Amino acid sequence: MTATNATVPAIDGAALLDEVETFHRRFNVFPTQAAYVAVALWDAHAHLLDCFDSTPRLAFLSPEPGSGKSRALEIVETLVPRPMVAVNASAAALFRAVSGPDGRPSILFDEIDTIFGPKAGDNEELRGFLNAGHRRTGVTYRCVGDSQTVTPFPSYAAVAVAGLGSLPDTILTRSVIIRMRRRARNEKVEPFRARLHEKEGVALRQRLATWAEQAHGWVMGAWPEMPEGVSDRPADVWEPLLAVADAAGGDWPRRARAACVELVKASQVNDKGSLGVRLLTDLRDHVMIGVDRLPTIAILDRLNSLDDAPWADLNGKPLDNRRLSRMLGEYMTADNEPIASRNIRTTGGVLKGYYSEDLTDAWQRYCAPAPESPLLPLQPLQPSSQAQNL
Repeated sequence: MTATNATVPAIDGAALLDEVETFHRRFNVFPTQAAYVAVALWDAHAHLLDCFDSTPRLAFLSPEPGSGKSRALEIVETLVPRPMVAVNASAAALFRAVSGPDGRPSILFDEIDTIFGPKAGDNEELRGFLNAGHRRTGVTYRCVGDSQTVTPFPSYAAVAVAGLGSLPDTILTRSVIIRMRRRARNEKVEPFRARLHEKEGVALRQRLATWAEQAHGWVMGAWPEMPEGVSDRPADVWEPLLAVADAAGGDWPRRARAACVELVKASQVNDKGSLGVRLLTDLRDHVMIGVDRLPTIAILDRLNSLDDAPWADLNGKPLDNRRLSRMLGEYMTADNEPIASRNIRTTGGVLKGYYSEDLTDAWQRYCAPAPESPLLPLQPLQPSSQAQNL
């Protein structure tokens, strides 16, 4: 669906998005078909940023180098308006670029793991900029001039990042996440050569800009229908992309919603939110199954023995009773009291432990729905494991 311009022939939005997707497919191997749909929509949404209340971050992440993240960002660079490639850029540089006289850039942040990786230290200023810039109303405050006047600088900008590992939870939840992987031997792509292919991407960029002008009136103020089960933060992330798909028409509205459901579900499975939410989820789904209480020592043994879980190696140390107490104490019971260990009477005496009734309210509020097929309880611990009183 497009609006007609008096001097420029109307562009078929669906056909144009097909071309954008095909351009990515020539040079990128994404992990799912849904990823191609999401990235093409993200490219287009960057040309319509003023129509939306928020802009999702696009995150190409992988566990190992050589997975095509930087190449994906390179193709995006040819398609978005005023691309600004940032590697190790400071927050001050970015917010000044966004509020500069040359117009709002599309920020492409490669090697983001050097900023937020485990060896990078804290970068709260940059994290704050990326978080604030997710919303149209987002600003960054700085003291300016000799009088040190507090001045707001706009932070709202389209941002795509690429890096190893993961990102802070506050950025992940604002992102469309593409989990990249190394190409298999049977997966072939064209080698991207800037001198040969960049002008093709720029030509598509110019047509996207023209189509965006034609579709602007339709997209502005649109309220796209969300797929069932997509709400809250995922809905904020996907609303601009679905609005673009609806404006383009053709098969894109259907494909966009299917991609939305698939990628939202994948993010809920692969990214269990904060470490605290992961703890609550593992307690519910793997540890306290079929029991109403469990001693702390038993909980720790079971958590630290879970495969594919972080508890046995938290910065080189296993989860212990003090950290467990501190993490759970941040959540509240149904009576609005911090979750805390209580006495549990056993045949061997009184042990400290946790009750399911104290955790139930937090499970309902923070954890994704439990698996449809309940997991079997773990086997009882050996008596020697229960002899210690924590």
